[in-house]
Amino acid sequence: MVNSKAILSNDGCYITFSFNGRTIRFKGPYSLVKIAKVKEWDNGYLVVDAVYSQNKDKLVEDYIDLVPILEDLYIDPKIFLQPITSVEVDNVRATA
Repeated sequence: MVNSKAILSNDGCYITFSFNGRTIRFKGPYSLVKIAKVKEWDNGYLVVDAVYSQNKDKLVEDYIDLVPILEDLYIDPKIFLQPITSVEVDNVRATA
């Protein structure tokens, strides 16, 4: 069975997206504390709830578009993203 779930995590402001043995790491907002939940996955576009240092008691809806990031890395978004059916958060590496 082929794995169709990707993992999203962060280490401070650095966001990591992992799928099928490949990991992409990119810089997010400087004030990012953690990504709490993936609310929506739409073929490269993520809607997430995140916690920021300005207000650690409140979840903020934020958006991540992986397509331009993949294109900048010369990875074909259509091929890379097509098998992904869901994305889950792994906060093991997240810093508070």
